[in-house]
Amino acid sequence: MPKVVIDELRCKGCALCTTACPRGLVKMSDKINRQGFIPAVISEADLEQCTSCALCAQMCPDVAITVFREIKK
Repeated sequence: MPKVVIDELRCKGCALCTTACPRGLVKMSDKINRQGFIPAVISEADLEQCTSCALCAQMCPDVAITVFREIKK
């Protein structure tokens, strides 16, 4: 199963990742982080639909998103 980790402390709420996700799985939180920004989030249910394309991580200017993929043997 793919895993997307969004570092809320690094996220400045630009929302570029939300537009980059082809499935619309990355969304903006309804809470404000310690820096005063609204960070991006992805729910556990949405993670099950994630294909690990990593477009969200590539688009992030703050390097706040890490995508882990399964290694196929």
